[in-house]
Amino acid sequence: IPAEESEDELPAEEEQPDTRLSEGNTAGGNKDRAVTEETDGDGHREGQEAEQPDRTPASSNKPRKKKKKRKSKKNSAGETVEDNDLEDIDSLLERIEDPGLAPQSQGGIIADSRPLLYVEHRNLNPETELKRYFGARAVLGDQRPRQRQRQYIRSMWLTAPKNTWPRYSKTGITMQLLDTRRGVQHFTFEHHREYQQVQFKFLDAVESMDPNNLVLLLQMNPYHVDSLLQLSDVCRMQEDQEMARDLIERALYSLECAFHPVFSLTSGTCRLDYRRPENRAFFLALFKHLVFLEKRGCPRTALEFCKLILSLDPENDPLCVLLLIDFLSLRAREYTFLTRLFQEWESHRNLSQLPNFAFSVPLAYFFLSQQEELPELERSQARERAAQLIQLALIMFPSVLMPLLDHCSVQPDARVTSHPFFGLNAQISQSPALNQLTSLYVGRTHALWKDPAVMAWLEPHVHEVLRMVEAQDALVQEAEQKRKIRYQSAPRNIYRHIILSEMKEATAALPLEVTSQPVMGFDPLPPLDSIVSYTRPERTSHPSNESTLSLFFRSLLPNFNLQGDIRHDGDDEAGAAQDLNQGVNRLMAAMRDMLANIQFQEPPRDDNPEGDGDWD
Repeated sequence: IPAEESEDELPAEEEQPDTRLSEGNTAGGNKDRAVTEETDGDGHREGQEAEQPDRTPASSNKPRKKKKKRKSKKNSAGETVEDNDLEDIDSLLERIEDPGLAPQSQGGIIADSRPLLYVEHRNLNPETELKRYFGARAVLGDQRPRQRQRQYIRSMWLTAPKNTWPRYSKTGITMQLLDTRRGVQHFTFEHHREYQQVQFKFLDAVESMDPNNLVLLLQMNPYHVDSLLQLSDVCRMQEDQEMARDLIERALYSLECAFHPVFSLTSGTCRLDYRRPENRAFFLALFKHLVFLEKRGCPRTALEFCKLILSLDPENDPLCVLLLIDFLSLRAREYTFLTRLFQEWESHRNLSQLPNFAFSVPLAYFFLSQQEELPELERSQARERAAQLIQLALIMFPSVLMPLLDHCSVQPDARVTSHPFFGLNAQISQSPALNQLTSLYVGRTHALWKDPAVMAWLEPHVHEVLRMVEAQDALVQEAEQKRKIRYQSAPRNIYRHIILSEMKEATAALPLEVTSQPVMGFDPLPPLDSIVSYTRPERTSHPSNESTLSLFFRSLLPNFNLQGDIRHDGDDEAGAAQDLNQGVNRLMAAMRDMLANIQFQEPPRDDNPEGDGDWD
């Protein structure tokens, strides 16, 4: 419809105040519904509009298709709704932002009512976070026209497929639903026979200690997950960070293509058992991708992946991401999530007994107390809670303070330096397991404590703890007893986390039984109670007492065996001469075959030594 007609109809509509009021209310109700749809999440808006076509307003902030515009223009009522909605957009926004309507329309309260480990799809995309920092134009650039040409790549939640990747075909990995208990679904990945054969070749390539064998294997099987993980570690050691990250994303894409139809990344009710070797690649790929995201400057996206890993097995936490989730929450400024995690899990998980939670939670409360947009009552409560928890942390883990100040280049006063409670004795007397946890925390999060405001807040609490120590407070003695009884040895998942994190301070404190055994990037420190579904066939073992001549001929002829088959009967002496004769005969036959197969190539003839000049 031409624009002139709609302009002519405006005065007629303004002459009907009663109709406009009722239609304004209708538009307002639809607007509130649109807000709830936006907070509802990914992909549900179109479905709700299809279910309620009569309530759909004719106008919106987004452009509609021409068909919908024609339908809404057929009757005059549709025209009045559209025009009035455009005129009253400011008043509707004021109503939405009204404090009285905040519980119904704001997303904060809805987010708090969700499960603790609820994962949002849009937060799994690092481009969402980068757009928030730099804008869509700087992030996307000229990618939008190219995406239309990508017809064969499926759209995924975990990664954005690239045009440079090989064409995807079924790899032989599937996911099965094992059972459902108390509303929690347990899944597992499965390897079909063809994938098992590739897995055996991969193990042979790893044992060869030659990365070129992995490259050759990936050329034939470009989406073999363990090969992608192992080769990513090789590229990272060679300082090729871009290729290392690309291989991890390809591994995630391969695994997501094998998801079960009812497997949900966001619900927090789907479980994978780390004891099954087929499931470990998914945990490790998520963790390595998370590390790359954090280094790339996307802590909010990394936090969402951390929540996803924790939701896959929150009870056992095989990669011990609880040692990392506090750091990512602080970096992403998700202080409320960290404090909520501490409140809900402290009773049954004893999070305060981990040095990272003992120090990070009061730091989160301190940052909350500095937010001016919060009410004064909440800020004062956060300030009191932060003071209480930081004193308990200093009493429980006194060995953290001096290394933390040293990393922050802060020189403490003479009273703190000379006091034995925070001195060198505190670090020497603690167990190796506790030393690993404290070293991991200080090495990872010391940059968050460099803020002068944080140091000014920390200083009076350190002196207050020293006063309690000198007064022989019961809390100090109780904490000392806890340190002696607990932290005797770290569980295997903490060792696995330290190896994957590659923090120098914590890796140096690993025990000898961990550092002495080979650690593979595709399966570091496998669980001792693994659930094995298929085994690797035994390789043909050659006799160990072979002569040098026999080994030389085997290097030329891999199938050659001088000693023949191993005798299983006990009559070795009687057949010794016969074995010797057979061995000599085999040797002569092998030499004849080798000489017969040698072919000498004639050197290429140069019919025109002077040349014909330059080629066209």
